[in-house]
Amino acid sequence: MKRTLEEQRVEFSNQKFIATPLSGLIVWAVIGFIGIFFSDFIAVWSIFIGTGSIVYLGLFLSKFTGENFLDKSKPKNEFDRLFFYTVGQAVLVYSIAIPFFLVDYSSLPLTVGILTGLMWLPFSWIINHWVGVFHALTRTILILVLWYLFPEYRFISIPFGVVLIYSLTILILRKRKLSKSAVRQWS
Repeated sequence: MKRTLEEQRVEFSNQKFIATPLSGLIVWAVIGFIGIFFSDFIAVWSIFIGTGSIVYLGLFLSKFTGENFLDKSKPKNEFDRLFFYTVGQAVLVYSIAIPFFLVDYSSLPLTVGILTGLMWLPFSWIINHWVGVFHALTRTILILVLWYLFPEYRFISIPFGVVLIYSLTILILRKRKLSKSAVRQWS
């Protein structure tokens, strides 16, 4: 039986959405600690390698969060496909970040931090919840503020700013999921 797009959207929206932001939180925390203890050269590589591995760490973590992104027995959902397109969008934005990086290497936390966070906007639309708009807007504003306030500590302050936003996002997503569970129990 073919499900309508609206049925698929509801199905997609009922997921936990913890593995991917948890993966982002872990990776950006590691990047921040590398910024504290290692040279800018190593910090640059940690941003490239770390942010490139968020998806793979998310796939791994999804087995433990109950989301299991690689479960082949789940029915196909068009919104899973759309979400993976937003991941592709996040990869393509490196074409903006890399030229700026080549001119000023300290631009990397700013450009990668903001540009890869833009995928949260369509996510918000997909699940019909404000969390993605919150994440993208506060992440962008916070990164810009940290960029100007702490120019000597861009490889530390910006990653930990992203960690803060991920932490708040995970709390919002968990509360959203708990609220949906409570509504279902009372229905």
